[in-house]
Amino acid sequence: MLSIPQKWHFSSHPLPRISSVLNPPGEIKRVVLSPKGRTKLNPLPDREFYASPRFVKHVDDKFISNLRDLYGEILRPEMEILDLCSSWVSHLPDEVAYERVVGHGLNAQELARNPRLSYFFVKDLNKDQKLEMEDSTFHAVLCTVSVQYLQQPEKVFAEVFRVLRPGGVFIVSFSNRLFYEKAIAAWRDGTGYSRVQLVVQYFQCVEGFTQPQVIRKLPNAKQGNSIFSQIAGVFGLLSGSDPFYAVIAYKNFKPIYE
Repeated sequence: MLSIPQKWHFSSHPLPRISSVLNPPGEIKRVVLSPKGRTKLNPLPDREFYASPRFVKHVDDKFISNLRDLYGEILRPEMEILDLCSSWVSHLPDEVAYERVVGHGLNAQELARNPRLSYFFVKDLNKDQKLEMEDSTFHAVLCTVSVQYLQQPEKVFAEVFRVLRPGGVFIVSFSNRLFYEKAIAAWRDGTGYSRVQLVVQYFQCVEGFTQPQVIRKLPNAKQGNSIFSQIAGVFGLLSGSDPFYAVIAYKNFKPIYE
């Protein structure tokens, strides 16, 4: 028979209810950005800025190769995918046919040219963050080189959480290129490290996402060290050696596939 030492004392007070401590899944726990951090140098509506189609790739071939490899590791053919802030290309692996890929963006002409999309819709997420979709619709949500333009990222990430299925993944990828006048101040004023941490905080501010995983693939140290190279990289003028960053988290849990 196990005897309990006399020095151990057990409280008769009941433990607090967990539901009174934790936030409901999908709830925004805290605000990440200050009002100033959300501002843009160009305050005109984004729909006007993106009114004319841009049939260009905003990152270099190495970045795209890294992104396709990442998608190949995480995404599965039977998945239904939402490509958020998409364009005329989705950078999905060519050899994989997914169950469904829904595109979102700001220019209908660009989205109509994207061969991977089952259908698409146009919406300015800086004006209205609500996604007109049912809860738990998608296995995966992607956001490629566009997170820097979100002025209400907390609300957007909460909406992504809502439309993801349990175990669904949100993959946010970016480099150092941007439309400078359209990026939010918190992003413009940051470094590669601080921008990664900013996206990590976007995930962490929504109750229910798993601990974000960060992937960094930086160019060779011999490249991009000059002041000109750094400035050119910020403005998207370099044709190669883009740094690759991705932040990944899952809704509720990370699934294990055989």
